[in-house]
Amino acid sequence: MEEQQKNTQHGHTSFLVFSASLRTGSLNTKLAELAAQVIQKNGGTVDFASMVEFDCPSFNQDLEVDNYHPKGAEEFRKRILANDAFIIASPEYNGSMPGIIKNMIDWVSRYRPQPFHQHHALLMSASPSMAGGNRGLWSLRIPLEHLGTRVYPDMFSLATAHEAFDTSGSIADEKLAKRFEDNLVSFMNLVEASKHYPCIKKAWVEFLGEKTTKETERVE
Repeated sequence: MEEQQKNTQHGHTSFLVFSASLRTGSLNTKLAELAAQVIQKNGGTVDFASMVEFDCPSFNQDLEVDNYHPKGAEEFRKRILANDAFIIASPEYNGSMPGIIKNMIDWVSRYRPQPFHQHHALLMSASPSMAGGNRGLWSLRIPLEHLGTRVYPDMFSLATAHEAFDTSGSIADEKLAKRFEDNLVSFMNLVEASKHYPCIKKAWVEFLGEKTTKETERVE
């Protein structure tokens, strides 16, 4: 009965899930795949994507002629708007996020209306390090939150990830696996609640305290 209630609760809630790594055999892709399984197990709908679908050329405003946007940015905008929330499993490069994900965010942020605004997101990472790539997630929060994304407070970082998965692709440590699932289900519940009890939508204002001049103001 409890499982049936979960499936009913999340049955119409959809999640875009992807890894911010292009590498074949990426630990973060494994974690993203596991997240997708947990979401489906708990009655959510998954749109699983690959970072290669969202890859963009280096951001250059000179390319923005006749409302040009790269195919990767077009694809991400389409997918984020088609789902209720998104989940990123991101590696940590030199203590920060990968350049490929920041570059994609910069391109997608140029759309109007700005598509990140008021979307829910959950960030996770996997790394052989003892911190599990967590420092990279703190840097990834910054542009997303700046653009109005509701980034879930509880991020999941899988430490010593090269040893953490069993042969089936699950997290071998039972307590850690439960913590992973509980965190995802809590996020799912928040997204579901936001659909039924929406807050008043606020305009996206880049800097709330900035003097309102035509040259500097970015408001939607």
